[in-house]
Amino acid sequence: MIVSLKKVAKRYTRGKETVEVLHSLDLGIEQGDFVALMGPSGSGKTTLLNLIGGLDRPSEGEVVVAGEHIDRLSGAALARWRARNVGFVFQFYNLMPMLSAQGNVELPLLLTKLSAAQRRKNAQTALTVVGLADRARHKPSELSGGQQQRVAIARALVADPTLLVCDEPTGDLDRKTADEILGLLQTLNRDYGKTIVMVTHDPKAAEFAKRQLHMDKGTLVPGNMP
Repeated sequence: MIVSLKKVAKRYTRGKETVEVLHSLDLGIEQGDFVALMGPSGSGKTTLLNLIGGLDRPSEGEVVVAGEHIDRLSGAALARWRARNVGFVFQFYNLMPMLSAQGNVELPLLLTKLSAAQRRKNAQTALTVVGLADRARHKPSELSGGQQQRVAIARALVADPTLLVCDEPTGDLDRKTADEILGLLQTLNRDYGKTIVMVTHDPKAAEFAKRQLHMDKGTLVPGNMP
């Protein structure tokens, strides 16, 4: 298992009230899987994705990803672990407007010890994988929404992460462009062996995944248990 969650709960405190978003949740995801997490707003999908990606910590339970008990890591160690193991793709592309596509893709590599030449080469490779080698010098304002999301995916890929976590990656795109992006994710999963966990509200988007898991009120719906 590349992802293993056992008896995971997540609680938030709002004033004097404590709200439990995830309830004693178990989940296993094997290497090379492509999972779509579905469910109504407030069901806990994004909270679960954030725990898997190391952006948040459980209130209780065990989170093991890529062989590491990430629930036990210090803040600095967790940041280093994320940089090595997880590529993030969000609904909004979060590209730096003053940088070219190449510069945006290189950003995660600035935290590594790679030389400038190697960073450049790795970014060019990632842009080639997503079909944008000929747009490397274009700034985000010169790219379509679909192209900007491809740049964001290249940025997520550039450090060769173990896992891609995607939060509504096509939520801001039209149907045709969304299907192109989802087809790209399928290719990354099938041809490059990337494990992908994707939150989506869109049933058509979920069809691109190998399997679908449905959440409701902080738990996995029976019949969709791993």
